[in-house]
Amino acid sequence: MVGKCVFLDRDGVLNEDLGDYTYEVEKFSIVKGVPEALKLLHEADFMLIVITNQAGISRGRYSISQMQECHDYLQQQTGYLIQKFYFSPYHPTITESLSRKPGSLMFEKAIARFDVDVSQSWMIGDKKRDLEPAIRMGLKTIQVDGHDDGIADFVTGNLLGAAKHILS
Repeated sequence: MVGKCVFLDRDGVLNEDLGDYTYEVEKFSIVKGVPEALKLLHEADFMLIVITNQAGISRGRYSISQMQECHDYLQQQTGYLIQKFYFSPYHPTITESLSRKPGSLMFEKAIARFDVDVSQSWMIGDKKRDLEPAIRMGLKTIQVDGHDDGIADFVTGNLLGAAKHILS
């Protein structure tokens, strides 16, 4: 069965982007409206998949287990509605990877694994590099968190605004 999906960047979309890597649960602040937005999208039968760069891992700033603790906390606080987390631990100064956004490998894996219908699916991100691979893959795009790089199909302040746009 082909499904519709909302792909989500993590930092700046689901949690506050602290600017210098978010990897401690104590500092992992979920953006206002995220639980409600995820619930609305889930109830409308969208799969929810996170696509996130986590370069701090390859740079030695934090571990995969620290990142996983943040993902577990996010799931607990939002009702376990996220289907899957894809992450790229690479940083271009250390190791090049097609998985790191703006590469599209994480999207390709998710689309294949979950039989995603890209014509019915979206990517929500706060940065141009989140949206570029989604555009190449044929996804509709929404840019949030006060950014507008001029490439998104729609721009809004946060995930809740994005969810309401998708469902309208």
